[in-house]
Amino acid sequence: MSTETKPPCPPFSYEDAVKKVRMAENAWNTRNPDTVKMAYTKDTVWRNRSQFLNGRDEVSQFLTEKWQKENGYRLIKEIWAHSDDRIAVRFCYEYYNEEGEWFRAYGNENWQFDEHGLMKFRHASINDVPIKESERLFHWDRSQPRPADHPGLTELGL
Repeated sequence: MSTETKPPCPPFSYEDAVKKVRMAENAWNTRNPDTVKMAYTKDTVWRNRSQFLNGRDEVSQFLTEKWQKENGYRLIKEIWAHSDDRIAVRFCYEYYNEEGEWFRAYGNENWQFDEHGLMKFRHASINDVPIKESERLFHWDRSQPRPADHPGLTELGL
């Protein structure tokens, strides 16, 4: 029987935690639920806003529905703090709805990992703020990860 792993694995150094955050950002920006769910344990537990999810199947269904509604989705994550098996992240993403109205979502996540580097727990608090299309700050080609030279949240004043 093989054990799934998603390096880097705990205990996390600062560099490991930063790498883990960027890996998550890149995966979420694919908008592919089957890719994203593989970073989580099979029995992962989530709180996303006011929704509670259990397991990869529920995560995949949630993400499928999310990305059907959030068009033009682009996400930036940034490390806030870390410990041996936990990482705190702040993030923003921009999207527009079916009516063409743009939003910037501001959020914080608390992550806890198992010994194999898979996320066991994800707690996310998120607020959507309406913006004008002219106020958008995330403009990279969505078919690729955010370029290394694209500013992060701190550099953008977010």
